[in-house]
Amino acid sequence: MSNTTALSGVSAFLENPKANLGKLSKSLLVPLIGLLAFLFIWEIGAKSIHTSLGAFPGPMAVYEQSVNLIKDHNREREKEVAFYKRQEERNAKKLAKSPDAKIKVRPYTGKPTFFDQIGTSLITVLAGFVLASLIAIPAGIMIGLNQTLYSAFNPLIQLFKPVSPLAWLPLVTMVVSAVYVSKDPMFAKSFITSLITVSLCCLWPTLLNTAVGVSGISKDLQNVSQVLRLSWLAHVTKIVLPSSIPMIFTGLRLSLGIAWMVLIAAEMLAQNPGLGKFVWDEFQNGSSSSLGRIMVAVLVIGLIGFLLDRVMLLIQKKVSWDKTAVLR
Repeated sequence: MSNTTALSGVSAFLENPKANLGKLSKSLLVPLIGLLAFLFIWEIGAKSIHTSLGAFPGPMAVYEQSVNLIKDHNREREKEVAFYKRQEERNAKKLAKSPDAKIKVRPYTGKPTFFDQIGTSLITVLAGFVLASLIAIPAGIMIGLNQTLYSAFNPLIQLFKPVSPLAWLPLVTMVVSAVYVSKDPMFAKSFITSLITVSLCCLWPTLLNTAVGVSGISKDLQNVSQVLRLSWLAHVTKIVLPSSIPMIFTGLRLSLGIAWMVLIAAEMLAQNPGLGKFVWDEFQNGSSSSLGRIMVAVLVIGLIGFLLDRVMLLIQKKVSWDKTAVLR
């Protein structure tokens, strides 16, 4: 089956090789040329910039620091394995001497590595994004279906939409510290603070785009719903949601991008675990390798943001009823 598919692909290419070669060059060569031009400008520009910590890192210096960060991560994992192994040996000796002895397993408290910080930031941003979406999509549907509700809530939306996460963070921190009081909390306060801050800042694009998409449903579809005498819930699930999916996902993609940017800023300001704290710690460290490591983090932050957007695009293609629509 795979050979047949390959042969059909080759024959399709040979039918019009000039046009297909042009498409191939546009999809591969043009981005490659752009990337190489960026690396060249970066290398030349880095040599002319000198800071208090030394020369600005070029591509090779950033690559070296990325390798060092991988080595640091591997060393930390080896330390963790050795820590639990020593603990198991001690506990085994205790049980051999006294079978009724109480055994305590202490968690490893080593310094989080760069990759640990990436995992922490991803968990936080996805949790905040999901929470914001669970609020924004139903609220957007309600507002979009009811002009009175839209008129009532639009001033509040426009008031809070442009508020910076740096303004929300102190308020959220104080509220969480006052309300979230427990001797054995399920989640760390830093996680809750970052999650709420991200949610407050990223729900507005989804809310607005959902409301616009719902209110823009064609009259023909609304007439079909009336003729079929659909219930309110059936009208929403059969007519409203399928028709407004493109606008909803436009809002979701914007919200996810904003959530990722907001989280990094919040982590830096509040010193919560994550990539933002990694960048701030390296800046405060002031070593000769700090700039290179910060640049690695900048590139990783951009790459993760791009991948998150591509994932949302794939989900949109799967759930969209119009499979012929061009999505980018």
